[in-house]
Amino acid sequence: MEYSTNRPRRKAIRLKGYDYSRNGLYYVTICTKDRKRLFGEISDGKMMKNEFGEILESVWNGLPSHYPNIILHEHVVMPDHFHAIIQIDNEHNGGNASVGDGFKPSPTDMQPSESGMQPTKHGLTEFVRALKTFSARKINELRQTQGTPVWQRNYYEHIIRNDDEYYKTVNYIRENPKKWESD
Repeated sequence: MEYSTNRPRRKAIRLKGYDYSRNGLYYVTICTKDRKRLFGEISDGKMMKNEFGEILESVWNGLPSHYPNIILHEHVVMPDHFHAIIQIDNEHNGGNASVGDGFKPSPTDMQPSESGMQPTKHGLTEFVRALKTFSARKINELRQTQGTPVWQRNYYEHIIRNDDEYYKTVNYIRENPKKWESD
């Protein structure tokens, strides 16, 4: 089979040249495959998570035990998507070490540096990959559908640049269940 160079390419959605493993705050939105309402329902402006929503929440809370350079901020599980703020902090190796299901503690990855071996600086894409992979695996085990996609292929991200953006994003996340009916 011949490879066609006329094939449309997927549009790059990440900021070109930006290092997504550098310290900072990142807002992410991850949607389910085909926007399937998999994680529960909204009732009276509140998210009522089902067992799949609880799995997602547990995997989210377990990320810092696997990646010590992240701090979890505001998040919300919605019926067909997930919003969250992740802070990458490579100097202090995290600070929100809540442990949840979905991860086993693993040895720290090391990489060579001028001062010896240093922990690997995992980036935003690795954290999102882990969240999607581990939650999908546990959800598919529960519903006995191994290999069935749970998540859309990509995700939305935004680099939070200042306090005003941070507080607007936190407010958006907190208010999201109340605005579900009007979306």
